[in-house]
Amino acid sequence: MGNPLNLPFDPIERAHENWTRRWGSSSAMVAVTSIMRAQQILIGRLDAALKPYALTFARYEALVLLTFSATGALPLGKIGERLMVHPTSVTNTIDRLERQGLVRRKPNPSDGRGTLAEITDPGREVVEHATRDLTAMEFGLDGYTDEELWDIHRRLTTLRVGFGDFPAPAPGGTPDLH
Repeated sequence: MGNPLNLPFDPIERAHENWTRRWGSSSAMVAVTSIMRAQQILIGRLDAALKPYALTFARYEALVLLTFSATGALPLGKIGERLMVHPTSVTNTIDRLERQGLVRRKPNPSDGRGTLAEITDPGREVVEHATRDLTAMEFGLDGYTDEELWDIHRRLTTLRVGFGDFPAPAPGGTPDLH
């Protein structure tokens, strides 16, 4: 499950103390450093849970996306758009999944030059098993209540809207998604 630091102090708090002495207090520095460390912890936990399936979380996400498609297949460009990753990352992800027999490439019938990635039956089976495992561990966030998890989501939506991932919710606030 990764490599717990087991330090006798919080290194982010210590960094903030040093930062404050040099440049003044910065809640933004503390927040971003905490988010980055949380991301490292979560990726480690998720990848460890997916290791028995020879998957990383990135490959798992691609498989899940394909299961959401009505036909089980999507153009590579659409996969990149939906997963919010660079086309090179999509190619590498699909290459790995194809070598594992979890996905196959096929020509896109609506675009003579395009390629679809299609999930295979073994890919669907792996997604079901892996999803059960990830759900059982609450995707590594088992220390939070449902209310806290929705709050985290809503708070990070502000950052994502500001970046341009999608338009801001209509006046009146973020819709209640649960």
